[in-house]
Amino acid sequence: MNGGSPDAHGGAVTLAFDAHGRLSLRRADGSVLDDVTAIRAFPLTAPDEGVSLVGRDGREVCWIETPAQLDPASRDVLATALAEREIMPRIERILSVSTFVTPSEWQLVTDRGEASLTLRAEEDIRRLGRRSLLIADRHGIQFRVDDIDRLDAGSRRLLDRFL
Repeated sequence: MNGGSPDAHGGAVTLAFDAHGRLSLRRADGSVLDDVTAIRAFPLTAPDEGVSLVGRDGREVCWIETPAQLDPASRDVLATALAEREIMPRIERILSVSTFVTPSEWQLVTDRGEASLTLRAEEDIRRLGRRSLLIADRHGIQFRVDDIDRLDAGSRRLLDRFL
């Protein structure tokens, strides 16, 4: 258990999936808590910091200040658990936009493959800082642009019409 994140009592913790694919927490004292859920404290503004592990009753059982504190195997388990819980595709490219007035249908390439979204209003595009965006589609799915400057020129031109 060396290299794990300290729990509330100062000992290291490790994470693993049980035989049923549920997240388990092993504390420094050897006790195991099964079926815990990993939740990012600040998924948009600080996604690499602050993860709470909560039990079935919804109460926090462990706080992980930063996943980098965990041993490599536990870090991988945590990343997998968070990815399964979070549905926030990252936009890599905007292929087309049906119209430059809203509502408009967008064809995209995301980190999860090709997708489409319907933008109801320009207010559904929110800035998360100088270069990041959060775009909500009509079904409530949140799409993220991590860095506008990393998009290709065509995608930036289409996006600029709405900003």
